[in-house]
Amino acid sequence: MVPLSWQPYSGTGNILAIAMPFLWVDPVNTMNHLVPYIDFIYLHFSEMFNEWTVELKAMADRIISMREQLFDALKSRGTPGDWSHIIKQIGMFTFTGLNSEQVAFMRQEYHMFMTSDGRISMAVLNMKNLPHLADAIHAAVTKLK
Repeated sequence: MVPLSWQPYSGTGNILAIAMPFLWVDPVNTMNHLVPYIDFIYLHFSEMFNEWTVELKAMADRIISMREQLFDALKSRGTPGDWSHIIKQIGMFTFTGLNSEQVAFMRQEYHMFMTSDGRISMAVLNMKNLPHLADAIHAAVTKLK
């Protein structure tokens, strides 16, 4: 059961907002005040954790899909080199293997921005900008070996 005074806080997911009334009353014994509500807090945050894991999985799957699509786009363009490292890497960033001269070319000619060592953020790729990136990489690799 959630006390009526907690109703405004029950949907926020903010533990400090839930604990704040207790902190103001008796900071030393705050945990003693919270013990009866541990089940509520645990269940509330368990539901949020479950939602978060579903959203995290969706984001990770999207990044994996963008990696695969970039790899396929580079292969279909006949871009020289072995691009399998793009699909073998994990996480939000990818080292493309481009050198600083190729990166500068892509910045100047295609307005594609990345670190000078060729690291790009996979999280910003989508179906609309991925072909442009593949074209830029293809041009940089074929024109500047």
